[in-house]
Amino acid sequence: MRIAVFGASGQIGRQVVDLLTAEGHEVMAASRTSGVDVLTGEGVADALRDTHVLVDVLNSPSYEDEPVLEFFSTATRTLVGAARAAGVAHYVALSIVGVTRLQMSGYMRAKVAQETLIEAAGLPYTILRATQFDEFADMIVASMTEGDVVRVPDARIQPIAAAEVAEHVARAAVGSPMGIVELGGPDKITFAELARIVLARKGEHRTIVVDPEVTYFGARVDADSLVTGNGAVLGTARFT
Repeated sequence: MRIAVFGASGQIGRQVVDLLTAEGHEVMAASRTSGVDVLTGEGVADALRDTHVLVDVLNSPSYEDEPVLEFFSTATRTLVGAARAAGVAHYVALSIVGVTRLQMSGYMRAKVAQETLIEAAGLPYTILRATQFDEFADMIVASMTEGDVVRVPDARIQPIAAAEVAEHVARAAVGSPMGIVELGGPDKITFAELARIVLARKGEHRTIVVDPEVTYFGARVDADSLVTGNGAVLGTARFT
C-alpha cells in the first residue's frame, strides 16, 4: 500500500513513517525538507500520486491565534483538494481530545477548523483525537510554575506516550475509515498529581496549589475537558 505521511519530520510523523516502512508499505515521507510545502502547495500533488492513504500529522510552527488558524486552514484545504484530485481512499489525521470543548484556546479553534474541513471534504476519514503526550508533562508543569509555587487547574489530564500515539496512527492508516476516535493514556490523573510526579522525578521541591482560575494554555478546564469519554481507545504505558 502506498501511504503519504505529511508532517513526516515531526515527533509523531517520524515514528509513523518508520512503523509503516517496517511493515513493508511504500511510504512517501512528505515535509518541507523533502520539497513538499502544504502552504504553497508545492510538491503536494506529486507526493499524492498513486497514493491510497494520506496521513496528516502536521503541526503549526506558531501557536499564536491568527497564525495557527491560518496554518491549519490553509494546509488542510491544500491537502483535501489534492487528495480528492488524486483519488485518495482514506484521510487519517491526528487531533486532540477535548478540542470542541476548549474554544477559548486559539490552537483548539484552529484544530476544529482542520477537522471541519476534513469532514466536509467528502473523503473517507479517520480523525484520531489524542490526549496530551507524556513527553510534554515537564513543559506543562513548567508553564504553571512561578518561583517555588506550581499553580495548577482543578482538572484532570490523561497523558499518553507519543510512541503509542504513533502506533495507533499507523494502525489507522492501514485500516478502514472510522470517523472520529478518541485515544488516551490508561490513567486519568489530576494536574496536582501530574505536578507531583514531575517534580519528584526531577528531585525538585515546590508547593503545589490547586487554583480553579488557572487556565490550560488559555482555556478554562475542568474534570472532563482533557480526558477521553466512553468507547475511547486506551494506551498501556502508564505515566507513573
